[in-house]
Amino acid sequence: MKKEYFLKKGGTIGICAPSARFDLQKFNAGVKILKGLGYKVKIPKEIFEKKRYLAGNDILRADVINQLFSDPDIDGIICARGGFGAMRLLDHLNWDLINKNPKLFIGFSDITAILLSIMEKTDKAVIHGPTVVSIAKAQHKTIESFQRTIQGCFDEIKIANGRVLKPGKSRGIFKGGNISTISHLLGTRFQPGFKNAVLFLEDIGEPAYKIDRMLSQLKMAGIFKGIAGVITGSFEKCDNSEYIEEILLEIFQEYNIPIVTGLDAGHGNINLSLSMGINIEIDTKTLTINWN
Repeated sequence: MKKEYFLKKGGTIGICAPSARFDLQKFNAGVKILKGLGYKVKIPKEIFEKKRYLAGNDILRADVINQLFSDPDIDGIICARGGFGAMRLLDHLNWDLINKNPKLFIGFSDITAILLSIMEKTDKAVIHGPTVVSIAKAQHKTIESFQRTIQGCFDEIKIANGRVLKPGKSRGIFKGGNISTISHLLGTRFQPGFKNAVLFLEDIGEPAYKIDRMLSQLKMAGIFKGIAGVITGSFEKCDNSEYIEEILLEIFQEYNIPIVTGLDAGHGNINLSLSMGINIEIDTKTLTINWN
C-alpha cells in the first residue's frame, strides 16, 4: 500500500452503507468521533434509505461506493455498519473505476465481501477495522489503533492474549475476515484465493458446529491450499466456543503452518485495525505480527 493512500489529519472520509440499516444515534456518535480525530466527513444522503433490512436497494448502495471512489475530494471510505447485504453489491461495483482510484476502504464483518473483492480485483490493500456505528462506543485501544492504521503506521502487534496451537514462523499476504461471509462467496466469481496468505478468521453468533461446518466446506473447496499461517480473532456469542481451538487444529492439522488464536480483532470489546493485502510476518515464539 503506497504511503499516499493513507489519510492525514484534515483529510476527508466518505461514508457508505453497503449492508444493513443502521441506528442513527450510534451513527451520529461515530461521526462525531471521526471528526474529533481531525477528519472531515462526507455523508451522502442516499445512505439513509431503507429497503427491508438493507440501507436502500442494491444499485443505490453500490452507486454510493462508486461515487466515493470517483470523487477526488475523498481520501478514504468507511462503512456505516455490517450486518448483511455487502455481497449483493459486488456485481454492481465499478471495479475498473475502483482500480484506477485507489483509496482506503475500511470495515469488517459483512464488509469482508468487499474487502476481499477489492484485494482480488484490484490488488490494492484495505483495512479490516471498525465501522462508523461500531466506533461509536469503542474502547480507546480500538480508536487509537484505527487512527494510527489509517495514517499508515505499521505498528508491530503483540497478541497479548494469544494461544499458540501450532508453533512456527511464516510470512505471507495478510487476508481474511468473517468466516460466514467468506464461505458464502464460495462458487461465485468473487471467491477469494488464499495461496501464500496468512489467513485471519473471526465470527459472531455462530455455534461451534457451524464454525466447523463452514471451515470444513472451505477446506473441501481447496481454499486453504498453500496458506502460510492462520490467525484468529474473536468468536463472540458463539455457543460451545471452547471447541473452536480443537476444530481449528483438526481443520489445519495437515498444513505445516503456525496457528495462533486470540488476536483482539473482530466483534469483541477491542477491534484492532489491520492492514490487509500486505505482507506480514507471524512469529509464535514472540506472539507478534509485523508488517513488511
